[in-house]
Amino acid sequence: MPKTALLNLKGEKIKDIKLDDNVWGIKPNDQVIYEHINLSMANARQGSHSVKTRSEVSGGGRKPWRQKGTGNARQGSTRAPHWVGGGVVFGPSSNRNYTKKMNKKERRLALKSALTYKAKANEVVAIEKFDVKTNKTRDMIKLLSDLNLTGKLLIVTTELTENEVLATRNINSIKLILANELNTYDVLSYDKLVITEDALKYVEEVLK
Repeated sequence: MPKTALLNLKGEKIKDIKLDDNVWGIKPNDQVIYEHINLSMANARQGSHSVKTRSEVSGGGRKPWRQKGTGNARQGSTRAPHWVGGGVVFGPSSNRNYTKKMNKKERRLALKSALTYKAKANEVVAIEKFDVKTNKTRDMIKLLSDLNLTGKLLIVTTELTENEVLATRNINSIKLILANELNTYDVLSYDKLVITEDALKYVEEVLK
């Protein structure tokens, strides 16, 4: 059974806590992880790209020259695709939907696989609570320094206060989320998973 140290905000070890094998110690499924990340990136696409076809481009209502007798190839419109300023052939359309779907069991398996990789790499940091007294960025940086945390950090807690949101929003290497928002893409996108004791219990209760 994997385990990790539970720290207070000063970086001092309080105790060792055991991690649930059903969440942090399963056999990872790389294919499901790949499919879930692919889904996350696809669903994040706006799909607002669009170009005009020859029927939508302004102008070109008359033939540029008569059909015969000029020595030029026959042309019906100056808005045909091979003309400068003409329409685009097979271009992107805003009607396209990039959304993908995935079964609930597969989503859970992907998340548990990602959490297992984090636990095996010792990249899970459990803290007693995430209590920020001020909304100052410098105070947040000091707190992370006391915990000896560097790199890209995903901080997971059960509730967000205004101080926590304001203190972390100017630090690009930190993402602060609620425990019920935890997902495979974020877990694998950050170097370390910093999770409060309450959030840890919540995640295990939901996923096991």
